[in-house]
Amino acid sequence: MSIEHGASAPIVTLPVAAPATASPLIERLVSAHGAQWLTADMVADWAAAGGDRIILLAGDPVRFPEALDVAVVLPELVAQFPRRFTVGVATRADEDAIAKRYGSIRWPALVFVRDGQYVTTLSGMLDWDVYVERVGLALTMPTSRAPTVGIPVRNAGAASESSCH
Repeated sequence: MSIEHGASAPIVTLPVAAPATASPLIERLVSAHGAQWLTADMVADWAAAGGDRIILLAGDPVRFPEALDVAVVLPELVAQFPRRFTVGVATRADEDAIAKRYGSIRWPALVFVRDGQYVTTLSGMLDWDVYVERVGLALTMPTSRAPTVGIPVRNAGAASESSCH
């Protein structure tokens, strides 16, 4: 906790606490390695803040134990590609919504975005050499449309100006 004295009143800054269900290894990404917790409400603004960014969708570490392996490897990938990307970690409460936004269907996953646009997703735990190769490729790939359904759903009974029949 820190206290700053502004012009009118003191401002108290509290540290951001990890979500209650985060494993210690995943929590460590934020507390020791500079990642940021991401919620569904703020992920778009975070992704659009500029540059290459990786979102960790860990999933439940009991159901997906690979998530803990990815949490250990991720800081090593940051070191392998210094100053090339920023890391965010989806909170357990919001990771389904974030996964849906970016079309991710497998946990754990690293979702790559650049300047707010989707790039690619690496799912599951990979061998080190494969990770280094694929992260390097992801950092050079152009942005694309996230693999979501992307088809507008309309009410069949509603009047429409354009119709195929």
